[in-house]
Amino acid sequence: MNRSRRLILGISGASGAVIALELLRLARSLGIETFVTVTKGAELTIQHELGDEARGEIRGLATGEYAMAELGAPIASGSYPMGAMIVAPCSMRSLAAIAYGTGEGLLARAADVTLKERRRLVLLAREAPLHEGHLEAMLKVTRMGAIVLPPVPPFYAGLSSLEDMTRQIAARALATAGFDPGDSLRPWQGLTGSATD
Repeated sequence: MNRSRRLILGISGASGAVIALELLRLARSLGIETFVTVTKGAELTIQHELGDEARGEIRGLATGEYAMAELGAPIASGSYPMGAMIVAPCSMRSLAAIAYGTGEGLLARAADVTLKERRRLVLLAREAPLHEGHLEAMLKVTRMGAIVLPPVPPFYAGLSSLEDMTRQIAARALATAGFDPGDSLRPWQGLTGSATD
């Protein structure tokens, strides 16, 4: 069992369910095992944003899936070998549950385990605008060791479609979590002819 090739993916109810789906597609193509948990809010968002077929595709792409109430699932324990965890999209409710250790369902518990085991936890926080409580929770999880990675489109990459933008966001999330996204990530190449001081 190769822990470095195993990823927990928490899907919460913020808008942006397509990012989670693209993460699973990319992880599958890279041979990364994925263990998924989906909040009730995410169930609604997936249906609304992606339609009837998406939920089945998520189940089909995941190596394993656990219900939010399954607090006895393997991913709820630090002894279960895992490389990292990504929450995508990450609602402010889920971020707050992680920041303040409420243990609210399997997603928050798995994130808590990831932090206490000093593994990478990447939160694709999805909200705008932000109030002080959101910012405080982001600062708190950052100080605990998580990485807050808002799904900001990489406009510099010259991408022309929403699908390409989503793929780049997913690839960057994997890279931030410590996985090599291969050719999927288009890094900044610099500006040609730029002057230096």
